[in-house]
Amino acid sequence: MASIERLTEIHQRLLTHYGDHLLEPHQDALGELVNTILSQNTNDRNRDLAYARLRERFPTWAQVRDAPADEVIEAIRPAGLAPSKGPRIQAALQRITSEQGSLTLDFLADLPVTEARDWLQSLDGVGPKTAAIVLLFALGKPAFPVDTHVHRVSSRLGLLPPRTSREKAHVLLEAAVPPDWYYAFHINLIEHGRQICHARSPACEDCFLQQLCDYYQREVRL
Repeated sequence: MASIERLTEIHQRLLTHYGDHLLEPHQDALGELVNTILSQNTNDRNRDLAYARLRERFPTWAQVRDAPADEVIEAIRPAGLAPSKGPRIQAALQRITSEQGSLTLDFLADLPVTEARDWLQSLDGVGPKTAAIVLLFALGKPAFPVDTHVHRVSSRLGLLPPRTSREKAHVLLEAAVPPDWYYAFHINLIEHGRQICHARSPACEDCFLQQLCDYYQREVRL
């Protein structure tokens, strides 16, 4: 793992280039959960389309929970993997109702972050990234989501040991990054992955992190 001094320099350069970002938790943990399940293995456009179709077809979460499975699957088809995602969403809604007596995830706000994460990950189809997104974006809890961009950029920068899995990366980055950086650092790593550190043919010649990047020093500079 990188030293805190190197991590700080990377964070400051990202802030200078992409700006700071203020976390404003929206408190809709249930909507965030469904939206993030829909986002798995698809792009933002398809996710948003599927979510909009689901809410238009079923205005309440109770209606989603109680609808025929094939109707939910059809509504979310633009997100891909609908035959898997639909039953997972309905199963999550059914379990929440059974345990809480109503369709709400408000109880997570009162739990320690570890317990809240464990509960979310006990749902079928909810892994570390989905749980962390719900905790951070909806509830403002200190969790660090690692998506494809964050994993790729962090790995190339040398913030993670070689061949670290995305699941393990959540643990390592949460331990290394100060919690009050989580939101801005997460957003800026994604932006860097989209603008410069592409999966294929990264624009290393335009990168302001060259001197701090293991990938650049190893693969490009030579």
